[in-house]
Amino acid sequence: MATQERALIVGAGSGLSASLARLFAKEGMAVALAARDTAKLGALATETKARAYALDASEAGAVAAVFDKLDRDMGPLDIVVYNASGRLRGPFAELDAAAVAKAIAVTAYGGFLVGQQAARRMLDRDRGSIFFTGASASVKGYAQSAPFAMGKFALRGLAQSMARELAPKGIHVGHFVIDGSIGRDPAGEARLDPDAIAATYLAIHRQPRSAWTWEVELRPWVEKF
Repeated sequence: MATQERALIVGAGSGLSASLARLFAKEGMAVALAARDTAKLGALATETKARAYALDASEAGAVAAVFDKLDRDMGPLDIVVYNASGRLRGPFAELDAAAVAKAIAVTAYGGFLVGQQAARRMLDRDRGSIFFTGASASVKGYAQSAPFAMGKFALRGLAQSMARELAPKGIHVGHFVIDGSIGRDPAGEARLDPDAIAATYLAIHRQPRSAWTWEVELRPWVEKF
């Protein structure tokens, strides 16, 4: 009998995180959700029978404490998805330095903290998946969006470095460039359906080791490259 897989989604909420939680639960996984505001997770946690944890992913002590709780509550994780990000827009000359630092801390430094805690545990088992959610800003810096681009560029570099180091040790690290707007489009397919994105995450998690992907770009067919 196969052992039940365990999944953690950091930065959980509506949209992609909710689609991931539902799909993982449907596939028989035990699911954990982490977010700064757990009140918003009530309905999703009930629906997916998930555990919810309050977490500011940019705080090293808080991240370590949540992983310690997960060790006790669920046991070793098979897949960890980092879906948190700090968005800050505005004219470059007018950006607040403290707000920029916080945005980068959530988008990139938080990814490092979560990835490190996950990797430490997965190295003991020689297996597991650590996935990072990127964006168009991972490869293209847009006007009035410097903080988001800095954070997403850093997150992509983190994922690439981790993949090169950890893949030979059995840990599958993946970065997903979500190149377009996420949402259900009743009029057609002009937006990325979060359920379709989630299906790709699961497929990458289940790839044979002989043919692993470290990065995938996803966009609706009408989106310009």
